[in-house]
Amino acid sequence: MFILAALLLLVPTVVGGLAAGMDSGIMQNRSAVLFRWTGGQMILWAGFQVICVPMILAQRNFTEVVVLYSGYTAAMVILALAVEIRRRKRGQTAKRSGGLFQKKDRICTLLWVCAAALLLLQLVQAVRLTYADGDDAYYVAVSSITENADTMYLKHAYTGGGTNVNIRYGLAPFPVWIAYLARVSGIRTVSVAHVVLPAALILMTYAIYFLLGRRLLAGRERYLPLFMIFTELLVLFGDYSFYSAANFMLARSRQGKAALGNIIFPLLLLLLFMMLERISEQKKSRGADWILLCCTMTAGCLCSTMGTFLTVLLVALTGLCAAVCYHDWKVLLSVALCSIPCGCFALLYLMA
Repeated sequence: MFILAALLLLVPTVVGGLAAGMDSGIMQNRSAVLFRWTGGQMILWAGFQVICVPMILAQRNFTEVVVLYSGYTAAMVILALAVEIRRRKRGQTAKRSGGLFQKKDRICTLLWVCAAALLLLQLVQAVRLTYADGDDAYYVAVSSITENADTMYLKHAYTGGGTNVNIRYGLAPFPVWIAYLARVSGIRTVSVAHVVLPAALILMTYAIYFLLGRRLLAGRERYLPLFMIFTELLVLFGDYSFYSAANFMLARSRQGKAALGNIIFPLLLLLLFMMLERISEQKKSRGADWILLCCTMTAGCLCSTMGTFLTVLLVALTGLCAAVCYHDWKVLLSVALCSIPCGCFALLYLMA
């Protein structure tokens, strides 16, 4: 369990230091750790996608993916620590402000307590309850077979017999990432998928909503707890359809398409919002900003094959609007470069 906590919380937070300077408005307060956590997870997910897909198509063993991805993770941690040490030596570490509770406001504190209680209720119920979900018969089975048989998409999830790689699923190996967590931690795949991941991914979803709320309510942070409470209530009462985002978030969070809709797209909106602010203020965008955007788009490919197309569509439309509104046509070149990994995976999908 400690290994899983490190892989899902500590390691992404450390790796997220590579994107720590993307936005000073976020990094100067206590929400810095949330931005590091989510940004670091995108860097790690993007690396897993780039490493795993070629190995699946080449029909290599799962153990080789474990070794390569573990090496990639270690390299990112070392690089992030080196960047952080260099940043501190140069005195570039942002000073943290007092945060949300600098001023004594009993009503605000009470609202935050209510928001925390609603979040805790969702986490407990997501772990405690069992949901009837037919997709588990495939996705969780793929994770279990991958971890136990040391093969990736070469055994049929329903029968256990041999089969060819299904390119539709092979290009979005989110279940293989779950198998990696199980292999490294020593915990059974089903326990990782049904107990650990719901808590981690639901927390990450609300961390992104929190960061979005801070941007939208800049200068009016006293309304942020109301924003979070309203968001949590929408999720709690959002099971109006089997295919709603709330249903995927709470009942099917272990599936890649749930991460695509509840993590990737909101984070893309946050990153694009921040970059548009920088462009509108005529500030030069740095390469690290676009790299994080590219990693987030590639992470969308890991979650679902639909993420390959939808992330490019969202970023391309935003880039076109930015180019027209701010007369900065260089944005289109940056968007095109960020879309290269997604374009490669889309080409593989169309050629299959």
